[in-house]
Amino acid sequence: MTTQDFKAERELMVREQLIPRSVKDEAVLDAMRNVPRHLFLPENMRSYAYYDSPMPIGWDQTISQPYIVAYMTEQLDIKPGMKILEIGAGSGYQAAVLAYLGCEVYTMEVVEELAAGAKKVFAELGCNNVKVRHGNGYNGWPEEAPFDAVVVTAAPEYIPEKLTEQLKEGGKMIVPVGGVYSVQSLLLVTKKDGRPVTDDLLAVRFVPMIDAI
Repeated sequence: MTTQDFKAERELMVREQLIPRSVKDEAVLDAMRNVPRHLFLPENMRSYAYYDSPMPIGWDQTISQPYIVAYMTEQLDIKPGMKILEIGAGSGYQAAVLAYLGCEVYTMEVVEELAAGAKKVFAELGCNNVKVRHGNGYNGWPEEAPFDAVVVTAAPEYIPEKLTEQLKEGGKMIVPVGGVYSVQSLLLVTKKDGRPVTDDLLAVRFVPMIDAI
């Protein structure tokens, strides 16, 4: 497929998958039109990049469904210049969307090979506002805290306390919570008076968040 083919597929993705599901933020829609999701997939999977589904990226991990990426991004009320922590870089697609929106992104990945691959793609795309760390997401990135927002793209069984601590007062975290064999809830957590206040958004299914390293 050519660059123009992929561009046309992204436009179709926005029109048929995102707008009908009430993704309305024009900046988010613009990011989804322009960030090349196919570059974050193995080469043999790239022709399926704009399908309405998650895709395997190796090491029992996945790249999220485009709608979920757009939905989670929209819930955070992104503004240019925000400092964002992402837990679960995977191949880097969600971080690239946040970077396109003008954020300063700190993304963590527990699988070393995926972290290295994400760094490579960011370099190729010139995403200079993304920093990648191979490490345990449960610990967050304390020396760069506090963050305006936190986005978690793997499911812990509980909201990690250290991530709440690293969120600014008034900041938001979006996180899927639940066991791998049970229904998970996508929660929007707002830090108010130093405490997390949660809203349950929708049922989801993510790969588990790994507590390792």
